[in-house]
Amino acid sequence: MFLTDIRKEFYDVVVNQRVALFVSSDVDALCACKILQALFHCDHVQYTLVPVTGWQDLGTAFLEHKEQIKLLIKQDDDLGIPAYDDIFRDEEEDAEDSGNESDSNSEPSGKRTRFDEGAVERRIERQRAKREWEARRREILFDYEQYEYHGTSSAMVIFELSWVMTKDTKDMLWWAIIGLADQWVHDKITHMKYVTDIATLQRHVSRHSHHNEDEENSLSIDCMRICFEYDLRLSLYQHWSLYESICNSCYTTSSFKLWSMHGQKKLQEFLADMGLPLKQVRQKFNSMDISIKENLRDVIEESSNKYGMKDIRIQTFSVHFGFKNKFLAGDVVHAAAALLENVEKEENPSDNFIRALDSLSRYAKLSLSTAPERYTPAGVPDLSTLHRSKLDQLHCGIELAKKKLIAIQQTVASCICTNLILSQGPFLYCCLMEGTPDVKLFSKTLALTLLCKYLLKSFVRSTRNKRCKLLPLIMTAPMDVEKGTVIVLGIPPESETSDKKNFFGRAFEKAAESTGSRTLHDNFDTFVIELKTEDRSKFLDALITLLS
Repeated sequence: MFLTDIRKEFYDVVVNQRVALFVSSDVDALCACKILQALFHCDHVQYTLVPVTGWQDLGTAFLEHKEQIKLLIKQDDDLGIPAYDDIFRDEEEDAEDSGNESDSNSEPSGKRTRFDEGAVERRIERQRAKREWEARRREILFDYEQYEYHGTSSAMVIFELSWVMTKDTKDMLWWAIIGLADQWVHDKITHMKYVTDIATLQRHVSRHSHHNEDEENSLSIDCMRICFEYDLRLSLYQHWSLYESICNSCYTTSSFKLWSMHGQKKLQEFLADMGLPLKQVRQKFNSMDISIKENLRDVIEESSNKYGMKDIRIQTFSVHFGFKNKFLAGDVVHAAAALLENVEKEENPSDNFIRALDSLSRYAKLSLSTAPERYTPAGVPDLSTLHRSKLDQLHCGIELAKKKLIAIQQTVASCICTNLILSQGPFLYCCLMEGTPDVKLFSKTLALTLLCKYLLKSFVRSTRNKRCKLLPLIMTAPMDVEKGTVIVLGIPPESETSDKKNFFGRAFEKAAESTGSRTLHDNFDTFVIELKTEDRSKFLDALITLLS
């Protein structure tokens, strides 16, 4: 269903109801959820928060709450796109038709209605325009159903709603920024779309900065500052060592080809060119000499240009909580995603969801488990302890994200060095077998998506086969050993001009249907499916035939 006014047609409709809020397990959805929660809190809206991981979860959750749910939105066939006649009313034609009816009642039977030449030409023109419009409509519907692609971040859409209602806050703005950063980190949108949305958010950041220029707020331990920055494309470098960040960031790893001895040597030359001592780059970023950190980004950019990394810096935002805590938007995305898909403990997915949601907040709720550790002499809670209770969750996510990035780069190196990426004709194929290190992590959608993106980018840099550089990649990994299933994921070719449209969703459906393969299309992303292990061969054969 299309909404022309999100405030009138959505928010004003639900604001007087008890709301069931179904939230998908991705970072952008978490951020949209946080903004909606804040709006509901402002307007005293009662709601039930239900995390869902796929269509089955959504169906189950709906059935559990169906007695309380009143359907407010109905989605018709053809995506609710109206027909030509519903949009264009030809008043002249209606008048002619009504005139013909009255004439037929008053005139003798068999008498023909005469049209002047101008009326005939107008009718022919209208019919031609209708045929063109319907052909274009079919083309749009086919394109919409054939490919999967992402539009504006959900968090940004909900933030725009809060802004229209003049209820937006800095926290809401930061969640919108993280939602956009999630699309960039997981390669869901084009660079042009990212830059355009960054510019939109930058205007909001400037607006909020002007609102909070008073000195008292800017010096408070409770302050929050959002800044626009051209920062480095080095994951988590401010919470890691510079060396480890370079070795585990996709951009630098693929550029240097760090899985090879030549690549390792090239990295050492790069560090020498920057004039940074190994002792400094191998220790925690916070422990580096201040004199080095002051000009670090400029030094890295200058040396990167010599090594062909001309896009080492990217437009982004950072946030400062109090005096010490600074986080880049991309780093928060990595942390929240790692918490969402934490496999170190046998946790309920709902627990991981709540932890990831909490990591996006800067305050804790006052409860027995999150009460402040200290109080001021006046009996007021010490806000610094409240900061820690939530920021500890974020720092925990950052540590998990480091392990995840290391696992991804080690797997990329292993796949390239052992030639696990095979050309199957119309696509590349890579299979992770049971027993592969960290294979449990890659049974999760976000982790496997990131691995797939990094692997394809690195493979394109390493292969000399020009044709292979233009191919998409399909990857499989064990998902449920007891059920005997694998997760299958497909991504489009690696290209700077890619429109990020993914066609594998429809291809997977047709391949499964033609071979009778036992598949589960449960993920909200159609290019991710679950497949019975023994059906893998015939499923891939069908894909080869289908895409050739």
